[in-house]
Amino acid sequence: MNFHEIRFPPTLSFGSVGGPERRTEIVTLANGFEERNTPWEHARRRYDAGVGMRSLDDIDALVAFFEARRGQLFGFRWKDWSDYKSCRPNADISFDDQIIGIGDGETNTFQLTKDYSSGDVTYTRPITKPVFSTVRIGVANDEQRESIHFTVDLETGVVTLPDAPEEGAEVTAGFEFDVPVRFDTDTIQTSVASFRAGDVPRVPIVEVRV
Repeated sequence: MNFHEIRFPPTLSFGSVGGPERRTEIVTLANGFEERNTPWEHARRRYDAGVGMRSLDDIDALVAFFEARRGQLFGFRWKDWSDYKSCRPNADISFDDQIIGIGDGETNTFQLTKDYSSGDVTYTRPITKPVFSTVRIGVANDEQRESIHFTVDLETGVVTLPDAPEEGAEVTAGFEFDVPVRFDTDTIQTSVASFRAGDVPRVPIVEVRV
């Protein structure tokens, strides 16, 4: 896959706007009732990086990053400042933030995930781009040590344990993560005069499936 394991400069993504996008197909029946369905299991996030540009040096860094990615050709990592941790924004990461699996005595690989709950409904989001040295893992409420008790693939978010947890043992995780994205345009248009007047470029970013 055309993906560079490099993060868009966090100082430039800070202040950007964006969030999850869903696709819902709605059919209105003759009696006025609706049938609703979605072809997407997971949301797709969109952002505008242009809002985070604050100086001409920022524009220079943006153009350099854009050119190195060849526009839309190569994906990259993006820090979503509103949602980048396994816990609440103001909390500290703990090894028991998220339940990522239940031991069955045979499985020793687990995908990092994050749950979003409201009422009695929960959506589970796969996390495929964890951040280096932030992943903490627990098994049966006992924190594990990275490289000794587990390894994590930073390109896929898959955690591997040396031995399969016993049946019924909770496997938990805490982590920071990035969103896999690409530029949603092959053109960056800037103007020194307009930028100084407070006009920033539009730089659309869209999440990619990996």
